[in-house]
Amino acid sequence: MSGTPLWQRAMAWGLLLAGSVAMLFPLWWMGVVSLETPQRAGAAISGGGAIALLPPDPQWSNYPQALRRMGTVEWQGFINGFANSVVVTTLVVAGTVVSSSLAGLAFARTRFRGSRIMFLAMLGTMMLPAQVTIIPLFILFRALGWIDSLLPLVVPAFFGSAFFIFMYRQFISQIPESLIEAARVDGHGWLGIWWAIILPMCRPVTAICVVFTFIWTWNDFMGPLIYLHSDPQMTLPVALNSFRNQYGGLENVHLLMAASLVTMVPCIVLFLSAQRSFIEGLSRGAVKG
Repeated sequence: MSGTPLWQRAMAWGLLLAGSVAMLFPLWWMGVVSLETPQRAGAAISGGGAIALLPPDPQWSNYPQALRRMGTVEWQGFINGFANSVVVTTLVVAGTVVSSSLAGLAFARTRFRGSRIMFLAMLGTMMLPAQVTIIPLFILFRALGWIDSLLPLVVPAFFGSAFFIFMYRQFISQIPESLIEAARVDGHGWLGIWWAIILPMCRPVTAICVVFTFIWTWNDFMGPLIYLHSDPQMTLPVALNSFRNQYGGLENVHLLMAASLVTMVPCIVLFLSAQRSFIEGLSRGAVKG
């Protein structure tokens, strides 16, 4: 960048700044509305008033009030939804990383009859819309007796994700064969090689897998809505939708923004903490074939 003309650098920084403002504006708007009084928030949403850059009188009590209203009994709905979301997201992330990395290792380093056909068939599943499998999966899980439990949301993750298997396979193919052979000389089997060599070297891809899977699972609404029927089993997106149905009027829009912002916090914290590995994975593992 040192040899780049000043006007080009200024233009680049201007575009980056404009893009950042456009991406952060909805988050700022939610934060400001969540701290407004019911009258000012309702007027701003309906177009009858303007939102200040910062709330003149922040109503911090909106947050505990919103979280209490997410359940039928003081805090219980939010606590249940948060606990269920944490359990489901943690298990899905762990299952996706383990199964996808093992499958990626198998496709990258082993040769067996039909491996290429299996790999192409797996990639073909990425073109299949998720909506096509909703009814067959529901019938299957109902036959297994898993409806209204967390199992339909967790168990499929332990069978891998085609997208992440492909990413792991591409990244593992770049690892020098000499490292694999050295691990074999040391007496490691395939599981030992996976644990001692593959996972540490695939940290950038794992960061991508963790961030994407966490965000998809944490914000998933359709799956819990289909498979979970009772309030104690609901996750945060379902609890938030229930809150919107009950308190979706303009007089409660500040509480809705507060509840929505709280559910976003774990995703924001995870992305910021894994940002370096995430960007490294995008630049190394995701673009090289």
